[in-house]
Amino acid sequence: MSRESDEVDRIVDAWMRQRPDLDFSPLEVLSRVARLSRHLDIARKEAFRRSDIESWEWDVLSALRRAGEPYQLSPKQLLQQTLVSSGTMTNRIDRLVARRFVRREADPGDGRSILVTLTDDGRVRVDAAITRLVDAEALLLDGLSRSDRDRLAGLLRKLSLGFDA
Repeated sequence: MSRESDEVDRIVDAWMRQRPDLDFSPLEVLSRVARLSRHLDIARKEAFRRSDIESWEWDVLSALRRAGEPYQLSPKQLLQQTLVSSGTMTNRIDRLVARRFVRREADPGDGRSILVTLTDDGRVRVDAAITRLVDAEALLLDGLSRSDRDRLAGLLRKLSLGFDA
């Protein structure tokens, strides 16, 4: 029974002829992940472009949206979720305030602190972006059954747990 071949199969086959002493199974997995990552990057950029936001804006806006009503987090919480420096986060908040996607508010629990709150326009943008993103990513996985998707998600979760610790 023949199986379909992809570019990774051709690359690995060529390497196996040249270096039969090596185990190329890592390339069979991770080269495909890298190639799929490029397709995902393209799909995400297009979803964000159509929603008139940048990927860095998505990071902040989606963190606020996921927080639930009243859609606000402290800058420190945003730092933890986006993994950027405090200087970078301050710049991002400034730029999002200028676009009227977020506003700064005094923290009622601590008068020395602020909270970053998602505006209605910011919520509309992030909601449009997540809808477009989910649709685009579903297309990337269109060739897999739900069962295959679940199995792949489980395997990738198992692999990523070692890196996210």
